[in-house]
Amino acid sequence: MAPTLTLIANFVIALILHELGHLVAARICRVPVTAVGLGWGPALLRVRLINTDCQLGILPIGAYVRMEMDVFRRRSVNQQLLVLTAGVGVNLLLAILTWGSMFSILNLGLAIGNSLPLYQQDGWKSCIVLCRRVLGRTSPVAEWTITLTGGLVALAVIVRAVLVIAKG
Repeated sequence: MAPTLTLIANFVIALILHELGHLVAARICRVPVTAVGLGWGPALLRVRLINTDCQLGILPIGAYVRMEMDVFRRRSVNQQLLVLTAGVGVNLLLAILTWGSMFSILNLGLAIGNSLPLYQQDGWKSCIVLCRRVLGRTSPVAEWTITLTGGLVALAVIVRAVLVIAKG
C-alpha cells in the first residue's frame, strides 16, 4: 500500500478506536448514544444499528459519538470524565502497545491533541465538566475563559513552532 494510503488508513483506524472508547464508556455508564460518525461532509452511508444512527462522511478527518446530553449531565462527575477521557485512554494504550510505529505516533498525537483544552476537544469538555462541578453551576464567564485560554495557548504554541521552523 502506498505510504499516503497507509497513513490515512492508520489515522482512520485510530479515530475509530478513539470513538469506540467513548462509545463503550458511555454504554458502561448507561448514557444513551444517539449517533456515531466517521468523517465530515455529505454522508456516503447511513445505517441504524442498535438504536444508534451511524454515518460515514466523505472526508475521513474526524469522528464523533453523540450522546443524550441530559442523561450524560445527570451522571456523576467521575462517570462524565470517564466517558470524555475514554478515547484518549484508548489512544494512549494503543500508542504504548504499538510503540515505535507510525500507528503509535498517530495515536500519541490524537491523545495529546484531544487532551488539550481546545474548543470541543475532550480536554476542553473535561475542563467544562470540572468547572461546573467546582462552581456548582454553569458560568458563561468561566467557560469562555477556559475556551479563550485554550485557544491563546494553542496560538502561542503555533507561533513558537513557526518561529523555530523559520530560523531553520
